[in-house]
Amino acid sequence: MKNLLLQYKPFLLFLGKFILSYLVLTFIYQTYLNRFDEKNAEVDSFTQLVANQSEAVLSWFDSQSYTMPHLKEPSIKLFYKGKYISRIIEGCNALSVIILFISFVIAFTGKFKTTLLFILFGSILIHVLNIGRIALLCVALYHFPQYEHLLHGVIFPLVIYGVVFLLWVIWVNKYSLYATEIDKK
Repeated sequence: MKNLLLQYKPFLLFLGKFILSYLVLTFIYQTYLNRFDEKNAEVDSFTQLVANQSEAVLSWFDSQSYTMPHLKEPSIKLFYKGKYISRIIEGCNALSVIILFISFVIAFTGKFKTTLLFILFGSILIHVLNIGRIALLCVALYHFPQYEHLLHGVIFPLVIYGVVFLLWVIWVNKYSLYATEIDKK
């Protein structure tokens, strides 16, 4: 058993750090979300920020784009060209994706400063891409509502998760301690 633990020690350390950081960040996020009253259709501040920023990007395409609170559920209605196109819910703010990204980077440890900067810039990139995703999705849904499932359920998630995967590959191969060990060999 000891030989197995030694043999799989790098994997077990990765898994332990990943799970621990994911659980801690998820707990913090859930604690934050619990401050808002879903029963009264209250939207969390970060989701509201995402909605406002998406509206700002949409206004580049249509100056009369706007948002308004949904009165019956915790979401923000997004209008494009005067038409209600979509709603932005907590799951649209990409914080869960950012938590997953951060947990992976922490699990593949790197130098502290490098890790912190990569997490910061990666999280900002994911956030900016998410805002662009929401705005482009609204424009696409306005013109092609029949492709809602394909656009919302396949293409746009593929792009965001594809970028996260590329960031992970860059992290592991360029900045993690694992990459440094490979370079030394």
